[in-house]
Amino acid sequence: MTKVTLRDASTCRRSSLKPYPSYKPSGVPWLGDVPAGWDILPGRACYREKCTSNTGMQEKTVLSLSYGRIVVRPPEKLHGLVPASFETYQIVEPGDIVCRPTDLQNDWNSLRFGLSNHRGIITSAYLCFHTDGKLSREFGFQLLHTYDLLKVFYGLGSGLRQNLDWVDFKYLPCLVPSPSEQSAIVRFLDYMDRRIRKYIRAKQKLIALLNEQKQAVIHKAVTRGLDPDVKLKPSGVAWMGDVPQHWTLYRAKLLLRQVASPIPANAEMVTCFRDGQVTLRRNRRVAGFTNAIKELGYQGIKAGQLVLHSMDAFAGAIGVSDSEGKCSPEYVICEPRSADVVVKYYALLLRSLALRGLFVVLCPSVRERAPRVRYSDFGAFYLPRPRWGEQEQIISAIGVECTEIERSLQSARRAVGLVREYRTRLVADVVTGKLDVREAAAGLPQEAEEVEEPELPVDEEPEEDVEDAGGEDTEVAD
Repeated sequence: MTKVTLRDASTCRRSSLKPYPSYKPSGVPWLGDVPAGWDILPGRACYREKCTSNTGMQEKTVLSLSYGRIVVRPPEKLHGLVPASFETYQIVEPGDIVCRPTDLQNDWNSLRFGLSNHRGIITSAYLCFHTDGKLSREFGFQLLHTYDLLKVFYGLGSGLRQNLDWVDFKYLPCLVPSPSEQSAIVRFLDYMDRRIRKYIRAKQKLIALLNEQKQAVIHKAVTRGLDPDVKLKPSGVAWMGDVPQHWTLYRAKLLLRQVASPIPANAEMVTCFRDGQVTLRRNRRVAGFTNAIKELGYQGIKAGQLVLHSMDAFAGAIGVSDSEGKCSPEYVICEPRSADVVVKYYALLLRSLALRGLFVVLCPSVRERAPRVRYSDFGAFYLPRPRWGEQEQIISAIGVECTEIERSLQSARRAVGLVREYRTRLVADVVTGKLDVREAAAGLPQEAEEVEEPELPVDEEPEEDVEDAGGEDTEVAD
């Protein structure tokens, strides 16, 4: 066992945590040795399943599991895929532990457990537990959260999508420290989590500012060109503003045509991400997607083709593919109609306009801020066509001007990723007894409660991604 050195992200103090004085074999391979004074009991001795139906609409406060936290959903956001009556939901009390048990086969990234601080209702598709005397509610949550981080549950579950059920928890080996140790562990982890979240929020604010700066550079270049003294004229398009006088405007369908290519042999999945990259899925990540069970309607894709994710273009999922493969039928794939149309320029232009609300305004939408972009709608948009050489110059200038911004973005994202990895390892080592925090917890100062802002994933995409919607039997969790 190596000693872990802790660097506090906000105060930069250093403290050392050491193992417990003695250990015993747990008999569980993924737990290894555990502190000699701890018990190991089956889940049925530590947790109780509960499912209290909301019959008669006893409760109207709707809750949601978001990034590992139970949050109240504001009434204005209760739209789209929600039931007409919330009587089918279950009642959750403060102290209850909620688990999203679905889709273990595809989604290895989501945080599946949350501890509720609210009374309200949540979908009955989720499991709800409370601790049963042996564990405090806070430590009981931390234990299941730790097992989730260690990917313990991904070998369990049943059904086509490996859904969890109460039976998977009944015989789950659960660590039971003394009540005082549970309290020390919870206090230490809460203290550290507050500091780590504060650090991450600061980095995410920096990332947001850098992204705004980058988008401002791109938008100015793709809509105004590179000459600061150029004469401008009204584009006639509200979301674009004035454009250089020598530019002409055409409907998108006269510049780009939609194509449908056959799927090449042994094709890999190509994914269009919200940051504008279109690449083989394995180049970015292989887990965290909700996949179609049957790839009906999937299409081939070639390097150099322009891609608009019909369900996610409004959020920036527009770019030029760097790979050949197959992709969702929800992708609109285009090629230039003439040699003087540079697809990379139009990818930058369309993505910039999308982030400014283009598709939200112009495309029909059943769900708020979720317009579905079709070629028939997109083809009617008016877009500028600079001269071919000017399009290439704009692309080159954007690359040069955004290089330093991109370096800063990568550095900030890397810092967030590293501190999250550190938090995961710290939580796992503390909760499973690899590190003794009793002395450290006793020396912590008392802290006032603070209202925490939400913490987003590193890539600022939804944790429960739906990249390949549109195939048959695709499931989307509430």
